[in-house]
Amino acid sequence: MSERKVLTKYYPPDFDPSLVGRSRQPKQTGPKVQTVRLMAPFSLRCSSCGEYMYKGRKFNARKETPADERYLGIQIYRFYIRCTRCSAEIVFKTDPKNQDYAVEKGAKRNTEPWRRGLEGELEETDEQRLDRIEREMADENGEVAAAEERNAMAELEQKTADAKREMAVADALDEIRSRNARLEKAQREGGVDIESVLGGRGLSEEEERRRREEEEDAEAARKAFEFARLQQKLEEGPAEEEVLGLPGVPGSAVTNGEGSSGSSSSSAAAGPSTTSSAAAAATASNPTSAAATDMPPPSFKRQVKKKKDHSALLGIKKKQPLV
Repeated sequence: MSERKVLTKYYPPDFDPSLVGRSRQPKQTGPKVQTVRLMAPFSLRCSSCGEYMYKGRKFNARKETPADERYLGIQIYRFYIRCTRCSAEIVFKTDPKNQDYAVEKGAKRNTEPWRRGLEGELEETDEQRLDRIEREMADENGEVAAAEERNAMAELEQKTADAKREMAVADALDEIRSRNARLEKAQREGGVDIESVLGGRGLSEEEERRRREEEEDAEAARKAFEFARLQQKLEEGPAEEEVLGLPGVPGSAVTNGEGSSGSSSSSAAAGPSTTSSAAAAATASNPTSAAATDMPPPSFKRQVKKKKDHSALLGIKKKQPLV
C-alpha cells in the first residue's frame, strides 16, 4: 500500500518533460463565477419535488457576480444551489434595497409571519404609494386639528380664570383705596387718629387674647421692678445711717475734734432720719403699701434640688469606702 502523503514522486526513465506542454484555455467571458460553501439564508420549498430545506442548511454553491447589476453602487450577487432530493437548480440573489435575499427560480420561500405584508409593500405602485402617503398625511392633520382644538379649549379656560382673578384683585384694590380715602377725610375734618381706628379692626379673637396677655405680663413685670426698686431704697437708708454714725438712735452723734464738723455731720444725718420717718408715716397711713413692702423681692437664683437616694428604695446596699 502506498503512502497517503507522498513527498517524492516517481519519474520513469523514459520521461521527457518537454513533451508535457501547457494547455492554454480561452479567457472566461461573462460574469465571474466562483464555487463557495454557504448556508441557506432562509427556509424554502423546492417547486419540483416539494422538499423542504430549512435555514442554515449547507450547500456547495456557485457564486455569480453580474457586472451590470448594482443598487446604489452596491454589488448584487447571485447563488446557484441544487435541491437535496431531486437535484433541481435553485437560484436566489441578494437584495440590498430591503437588506434581504430574493428567490429567482426553482423554489418558493416559506411564509414567515414577521414578514407578512412586506411583499405587498415591495410590489406597491406609484399611485398606491401616493394614496397611502395622502391617507397618512390626512390622519396626521386630523390628529393635529384635534390637538389644536383641545389646546384652544384649555387656553380659553385659562384666560377665563385669569380674567376672574384680575377682577377680584381690582375690586379688592378699589375697596382698600375707598377706605383709605374715607379715613384720610375723617382725619382732616375731625382730627380722628387713623392708627387708633385701625387698631381695633381686623384683629381676631386669638390676636386680641394674645395682646391682652402681653399687656398683663408687661404690667406684672413693671410692678415687680418697682417693688424691687423700693425695697432697695429702704435697704440703702439704714446703711447710710450706720456709715454716718447714726444707727437709728436719736441723740447719738460722732465726736470729732472740731465742732464745725460735728454740726455738719448732724445736719447730714437729719436728712435720712426724716426720710425714714416719712416712710414709716406713709406705711402707717396706707396698710396695703405696708403689705406690699413686707413681700419678699422676686429671686431669680437657681435652686439646686437634693438628689434622692433611690438605691435604698431598691434595696441596694452601697459598699463603704476602704479609705
